[in-house]
Amino acid sequence: MTNSDLVLSVSHVTSGYSEGGFLSKRARREILHDVTFDVHHGEILGLVGESGTGKTTLARTILGMVKPDAGTVTHYTKRPQMIFQDPYSSLNPAYTVAWILEEPLRIFGKYDAPERKRRVADMLARVELPEECLRAKPEELSGGQRQRVSIATALIQRPRFLIADEPVSALDVTIQAQILKLLKELRDEFDLSYLFISHDLNVVYQLCDRVLVMKSGAVVEQGTVDDIFDHPKNEYTKQLLAAAE
Repeated sequence: MTNSDLVLSVSHVTSGYSEGGFLSKRARREILHDVTFDVHHGEILGLVGESGTGKTTLARTILGMVKPDAGTVTHYTKRPQMIFQDPYSSLNPAYTVAWILEEPLRIFGKYDAPERKRRVADMLARVELPEECLRAKPEELSGGQRQRVSIATALIQRPRFLIADEPVSALDVTIQAQILKLLKELRDEFDLSYLFISHDLNVVYQLCDRVLVMKSGAVVEQGTVDDIFDHPKNEYTKQLLAAAE
């Protein structure tokens, strides 16, 4: 496989956090253990495992928020953007949707005001929100609408790779299905790749092409969705699948 086939390569990454405060001499707590995987161009790679198994630490390491103690994280596109589980806490409650969407473009500095507003309006339409949402603040929107704004914010600078951290877990089943359908459509339209983090194996089965299974900070199994769901090899994977039935 050539580098042009990849958007991300994680190679033998070990990372964690120092326990205690800034001046503490307490030992560093290792969370991730020798994690290796690639994200291929155009795919949706699912990352599953129980709470506390290291999924969010892995996302933070990929984003550069946590520095690996060993191993490498190699990006073949611009740094990924993030879609969060709780859009209410990730969207600034003091500002309107128009301001929230325009601010990354303003910081980027490439576009004048009319072009920024055009791009904001186009992206709002693409995530299937009405124009009046531009004047609303996050608290005035439904949960599903807020998640669509969060997706639009992640896409406004047109990245090629997104990390989605439990993006539908706080939504009811009907809204979940709408958001999953939107993510698939956006993948095709914008030539995106995703790392999709979830504890819900049914959602992963609907959306993803391949799956990583994590336990206690290590990848214990990876493969295509059909391989993992129909022919799991690791005992932990079998337990997760049994619990989901």
